[in-house]
Amino acid sequence: MEVIVDPQAGFCWGVVRTVQIAEQSLQEGTPVYVLGAIIHNPREIERLERLGLRTITHEQLPEAAREGARVLIRAHGEPPSTYRQAWQLGIELIDATCPIVAKLQERVRKFYLQGYQIVIFGKPQHPEIVGVRGVCNDDCIIVQSVDEALTRVDFRRPTVLFSQTTMDKTAFAELVEALRQHVEHLRVEFPEELVGEFHAKDTICGQVSGREHHLRRFAAACDVVIFVAGRASSNGKVLCEVCRSVNPRTYFIESAEELCAEWFEGASRVGVTGATSTPQWYMHEVARQIRQRFGGA
Repeated sequence: MEVIVDPQAGFCWGVVRTVQIAEQSLQEGTPVYVLGAIIHNPREIERLERLGLRTITHEQLPEAAREGARVLIRAHGEPPSTYRQAWQLGIELIDATCPIVAKLQERVRKFYLQGYQIVIFGKPQHPEIVGVRGVCNDDCIIVQSVDEALTRVDFRRPTVLFSQTTMDKTAFAELVEALRQHVEHLRVEFPEELVGEFHAKDTICGQVSGREHHLRRFAAACDVVIFVAGRASSNGKVLCEVCRSVNPRTYFIESAEELCAEWFEGASRVGVTGATSTPQWYMHEVARQIRQRFGGA
């Protein structure tokens, strides 16, 4: 049984940037805390914690201030209220917000100030969306389906549609088409940096959507696909379903301990891939355990 690791899987550049900022900051001596899980991957979090990174909540910011720690803003970004609280407490922030997320926040703020009805395709409590909601004083409509949008959107108002950066591109396209049939003054906002497959550009991160075509080919070339990601990873769920759409023998795991022998029965080629928050080193560890435990080569 051949076991291969997807060479194109692993951290997106936004996550690489955030992890590098964290590692560099940890080498500077002053304690470094991160506000919320730095990425949605338990194994990488454990590695960074061994280097000294401590994960805290918003409620623990006063404690960070007392201890003289610097606080890292993760790639998902934060709402303006977090920056105000840190300033009031005298905390030095290390801002590692993904530039794509920062651009999304900037454009949402721009259209909110112009009086548009803001509609965002995303998950209301996802950290990225919490930050985006903050820049428009939570005066926005967060939807996860066409039905929800058609129920909640005021068709009479000038409307601008955005997307959380890690949502499914096909579902977003369906939402665009549905709203165009009902909203007379609809603008679908397209950040210049992100190239999409329909009508030039869209607000879904190209680092996520750009992997879909490759993943379909990778999954189709394997008898079994092991998809490795944190259970909280939004893009992990999306990309795993891309694999499963062409290969029903696709299995989602967060840890190598979840591997099951029956998944590999009759398989001659097993592929290991993952989300944009899954480190390459852990996918190679999963592949090593498959070979060791189930007879792979």
